[in-house]
Amino acid sequence: MAGVVKDTVEQSPVIPDEIVSIEPATGAEFWRGKVGDVDEIVARARRAWPAWAAQPLSTRIELVRRFANEVRKEADKLATAIARETGKPMWEARAEVESVINKVEVSVRAYAERTAQRRLDSALQGTAAIRHKPHGVMAVIGPYNFPAHLPNGHIVPALIAGNVVVLKPSEKAPATGELLAQCFHRAGISAAVVQVLIGGPAQGQALAQHDDVDGVLFTGSAHVGIAINRRLAGNPGKVVALEMGGNNPIVVWDTPKIADAAALVAQSAFTTAGQRCTAARRLIVKGTMYDAIVGEVKRLADRMIVGAPFDDPPPFMGPVIDNRTADGLTESFVYLLSSGGRPIKHMVRLHESLPFLSPAIIDVTAMAEKPDVELFGPLLQVIRVDDFDAAIAEANNTRFGLSASLVGGTPADYSRFWANVRAGVVNWNRPTNGASSAAPFGGTGLSGNNRPSAYYAADYCAYPVASTEMEQPRAGIGVGLRND
Repeated sequence: MAGVVKDTVEQSPVIPDEIVSIEPATGAEFWRGKVGDVDEIVARARRAWPAWAAQPLSTRIELVRRFANEVRKEADKLATAIARETGKPMWEARAEVESVINKVEVSVRAYAERTAQRRLDSALQGTAAIRHKPHGVMAVIGPYNFPAHLPNGHIVPALIAGNVVVLKPSEKAPATGELLAQCFHRAGISAAVVQVLIGGPAQGQALAQHDDVDGVLFTGSAHVGIAINRRLAGNPGKVVALEMGGNNPIVVWDTPKIADAAALVAQSAFTTAGQRCTAARRLIVKGTMYDAIVGEVKRLADRMIVGAPFDDPPPFMGPVIDNRTADGLTESFVYLLSSGGRPIKHMVRLHESLPFLSPAIIDVTAMAEKPDVELFGPLLQVIRVDDFDAAIAEANNTRFGLSASLVGGTPADYSRFWANVRAGVVNWNRPTNGASSAAPFGGTGLSGNNRPSAYYAADYCAYPVASTEMEQPRAGIGVGLRND
């Protein structure tokens, strides 16, 4: 569909054999590094795995706890790198670092709960046991929007389970991936157990398909995730966990709390400049509440400060990741406008040569064919409906299924919403974004492949092994033998 941003493949300026990271807020070069050798890195990981897997679980847990302490020591440095490399405000970069630290204890609890060893009764006074084993070498392919928190959400559970990790960070945020790995190494985890593969799409593709990689843990666009899934479809022994974003609905129904409802909508749509997989892309609102809700959301959007990470006063949101993304989003707004959309707040390019965008709102109720794509930026589409069945139908009018929220309504309305909306995260009077690490995180359809992460990451980082056991062999055959 011309003019609409599809699933953007993550790219940065590439010099032969080098990746260059550019600060979105300034256009300055932030970091550069040499492209890694996939075969060499994977071979090193394969050699390191047996010794790491043989470590007692208590040792692996102690080492990842030391990692959390290393991150605490480097919190300012890591937050500054995140802010510079992604353009997000410093307050948000600091929150991401806290999420990295908190992930460790969440993962320890999750592994104990999700993969607990169990013993059962068995015949002949034996026992039956259920234990879990690591897979081996896990490839973690990370996104640019949370370049520390989201890869870390795979790495820590994988390490606890006894896997080794090759992190391929987004080529738009490689420096953050390097800093994260250094914290693991300073904690006493071998540089062969956690490695970073610097590279672009070609290196990510080679890593995912490598014969000595046992699992691929991916966070990114549906376009790339589907390509990974297709290439690995003939290899059922390789674990593939995909988190691919969403075209998420937020439904506003009967509520007297207009200001609160509008704040939830604005937070859902525009936090991180709309660059969250859980961001609200579509506001579905009851007709009788339309003017009040949409008007208040626009007033909030008009007041939002868009600025650089270290500006004072702090901005609500920074730029999008690069000029290519900003161009695509502005073209998408024009496409919606020319296809029947009615502008409520225009998307404005705030700087001629840098990717700062104003938050934008457009009513697409009258569009005959609404594009079902993830517009990864501060662009909110509004759809007016007259009854609750229509709201649920509109919420489900997508191939994605990551996050959905109902704002307002009665407990009975929420029960219907929860039961009928297709999404892996369903909230009531809460935003679509800001999911808890202490809960599973994943979606349906184009949002994922039914391997939720966060608290359930332990499920794909180790596989269950069933055993029946006796200390001495004891058996006899009582039927079907001839007498001696």
